Amino acid sequence: VQLVESGGGSVQVGGSLRLSCKLSGSDDSVRFIGWFHEAPGAEREGVASIDIRNGDTYYKGSVKGRFTISQDNTKTITFLQMNSLRPEDSGMYYCATARLFGLNPILYANWGQGTQVTVS
Repeated sequence: VQLVESGGGSVQVGGSLRLSCKLSGSDDSVRFIGWFHEAPGAEREGVASIDIRNGDTYYKGSVKGRFTISQDNTKTITFLQMNSLRPEDSGMYYCATARLFGLNPILYANWGQGTQVTVS
């Protein structure tokens, strides 16, 4: 399984971006796709995850109502729609896969290379 993120960029405060995570390969044990944020000098934190079997979603508190995780019909692309962006949302965004529910990065594998988001 390989993941490739795209869609990052620079945006003004209050603006929007949509990140994409393209999955290639297959692993029947993968159940969740998660998005993670790593601010400069900070630890990587989970922001959203989606259960690829039933579409259930879960969000970190600070992004609820602003970010939406979703998948395309083929379930090979996982999106993170980010609205009302704030300067503290700046950093690298990564996607990864997991077998178990949660947003703790230690649950996840198959990390992509990340995509940079800058909000100013």
